[in-house]
Amino acid sequence: MPTDFTQQRHKPPAELDRPRELVLACPPMRSNVNLSRIVRAAACCGIARMVCCGNARILPEISRETGDSIQIEIHRTLPPVLKRLKQEGYPLFGLEQASNSKSIFEYGFPRKAVLVIGNERLGIEDDILRMLDGTIEIPVYGLPFAHNAATATAMALYEYCRQYPRG
Repeated sequence: MPTDFTQQRHKPPAELDRPRELVLACPPMRSNVNLSRIVRAAACCGIARMVCCGNARILPEISRETGDSIQIEIHRTLPPVLKRLKQEGYPLFGLEQASNSKSIFEYGFPRKAVLVIGNERLGIEDDILRMLDGTIEIPVYGLPFAHNAATATAMALYEYCRQYPRG
């Protein structure tokens, strides 16, 4: 029984039944490469809104053809934006190794939420950690002790999409 394994590149995006309600929030990142990788992963996952801080610059050769599929807001600092989003009814969760973090394997994402990503070196700053409703971590089974910020974000976005495959 022959099977056709012909490569099909660049299939059209899967249709969502409803827009994704996850907002991605990034502090000032050290690397515009990491930030651009996060933008690309977010766009591939159908995330419609992202908040970036500091001197955020998206590199088109890395973010690729995200176009207008994702609204990127750039702010000076994250706390005022998080406070406003919380007032709008968004629970705030951080992707961070912290004392009370839940493993991503046991975490049920709320459909509507803000996922705060940590800075590559500093993680999520204490003033922002205090604002969060909880933290999620991805277990590490070897060295170094943590995943790259862009890699961890892609893993968390994949898990969100797995839990809400149609939006």
